[in-house]
Amino acid sequence: MNEIQNATKHYKYYPDEEGVPPYLAYGFRSIFLLLAPYIVISIVLWSLYFSGVIKLVPLDDMLSWHIYEMVFGVGVAGVMAFLFTGLPELFPGTVPIIGKRLKLIMLLWIAGRVSFWTMDYTSVFLTAVLNIAMWLVVIAWAFKPVVLDRLQRHSSLAYTLVALTLLQALFFASVMGVASLDPLALLKVGIGLFMVLLLLALRRVNMEAINERLEHERLDDAFVAKPFRYNVAVFSVLLFTTLEYLYPAMHSTIGWVGLAAAASILGVLNDYNLKFVSLLNEPFAYHMALVPIMMSLGYGFMGYSYLFGTGGLSNYLHFLTTGAFGLSFFVVMVIVTYVHTGRVLKSNWWIQLGVLMIVASTLIRSLIAHIDMDYMTLIWISTLLWATPFVIYFLQVRTYLLSPRADGIKG
Repeated sequence: MNEIQNATKHYKYYPDEEGVPPYLAYGFRSIFLLLAPYIVISIVLWSLYFSGVIKLVPLDDMLSWHIYEMVFGVGVAGVMAFLFTGLPELFPGTVPIIGKRLKLIMLLWIAGRVSFWTMDYTSVFLTAVLNIAMWLVVIAWAFKPVVLDRLQRHSSLAYTLVALTLLQALFFASVMGVASLDPLALLKVGIGLFMVLLLLALRRVNMEAINERLEHERLDDAFVAKPFRYNVAVFSVLLFTTLEYLYPAMHSTIGWVGLAAAASILGVLNDYNLKFVSLLNEPFAYHMALVPIMMSLGYGFMGYSYLFGTGGLSNYLHFLTTGAFGLSFFVVMVIVTYVHTGRVLKSNWWIQLGVLMIVASTLIRSLIAHIDMDYMTLIWISTLLWATPFVIYFLQVRTYLLSPRADGIKG
């Protein structure tokens, strides 16, 4: 009975809209139904392009466009799923976005993705307008509950979103020649800001997922994500990102800060040491812990490269993108799908396999320069390893996303 009461707290303000299909009954449903296939299609298209099989958007700078779409294009969908699902819980009184409003927002996201892939025919300007508009819609919805909150409990999320939106505008301005800035350097800043966003979101998702498991197993303990540990990690990442942008040439100071960022990110794992209960037998604890581990490896390897001039920075960056970014999407999609469709959060073979495949893909892509094998063969192995978990996810949970909650609650 208590579990049902807790689950229905944020449904007090659920909109009274008739005829809403299950896939529009809550924000995460339609987003995940579209996002999983899109992630797979996108990475395969990019690999076909890198192989010389097809030609895509006007790629004067293919690396920049690749980073943009895989980080910003995919990233905004993840941000929407997190906020549309989480804010009604964090701020009682916030009306969930469902039905027609959600449909219009998803159509805007789809338009942004189509405009990107058809940029040869539609123009960079249209792509910029549609994609920035998408971010502004999200910020406008989150502004009142988050920024105007007297306690400012989650304002860091909103400020990071604003920074990412402004950065995206600068990126498009630089591409169109309006601003004299390096597009690739701006995108690296964007990756740094997304790592900050991941740390901020990870703290909240960890609290929900692990405590939900502890409650289900009736274990007398609680997981608490200590803010000071995440604050130190966020500060270190921001410092590294700022120095890397200001001093693009190899500089030993950036290297030391990279190592500091790696250490501070690993520091958040101390939260997993509970007072009474061991999390060693809880698979989702491992899954979530791998996100900061991948992030730490990224900053650690980049720091080492800056210190000793070993090169490979673009490859090591994949610890952040393919690793931390990809793993967080997969694990969070699983957690939200189970918890918010009224099902018990539990691990199984396909979740374990998916996590292992993403980790393997990350190691191959990040350390590709150190592996004695054909480059394009390794790229395709990494691509297939990374894409397959999202294919399995879609096949396993699509019926959950297309059906009403198993516990009969709205949403």
